[in-house]
Amino acid sequence: MNLTQYVDQLRQELAVAAEAGGEEARALAERLTAPLESAARLTLLNALSAAAEEITSDLAPGSVDVRLRGLDPEFVVTPPPTAEPFDAEAEYAALMAVKPSTPPAPEAPDDGATARINLRLPAHVKTRVEEAASRDGLSVNAWLVRAVSAALDQPGGGPGATAGRREARGFGGGFTGWVR
Repeated sequence: MNLTQYVDQLRQELAVAAEAGGEEARALAERLTAPLESAARLTLLNALSAAAEEITSDLAPGSVDVRLRGLDPEFVVTPPPTAEPFDAEAEYAALMAVKPSTPPAPEAPDDGATARINLRLPAHVKTRVEEAASRDGLSVNAWLVRAVSAALDQPGGGPGATAGRREARGFGGGFTGWVR
């Protein structure tokens, strides 16, 4: 049953009740029908909105919204995002698939240990990283490990690669090297 049907039912029940009071009561009921219809619609919409708000608080991070289409409300449910189950074996396989082209530096033995880093990326870069990882079928973490490993394996990559080099800042390219 939609809201219009509820309001029509309320109007009919008011007419039936007014019939018992005689002609004067029926005339009064007819005059009150329009304002009561608006008040009933508003009250029902307020009740539906309060219910949607309460459901949303229980459903967070999902939500329930009440939207008015014509004279009738409709619920729009946004379910919480489903978390992809963590597959430790796939994550490990993706990390092991990173094959550096040069052996690691002697001061960094490969003992299989991992380290945690907090990385803050601009939103537009984060979006591009997520898209690239998705394209490669990897998690963002595995994709970043590959990208960092590849960057470090490039000629001139790694620690101290920029030592003794100055770059001009400004428009266009830059200059590198020493000046006397």
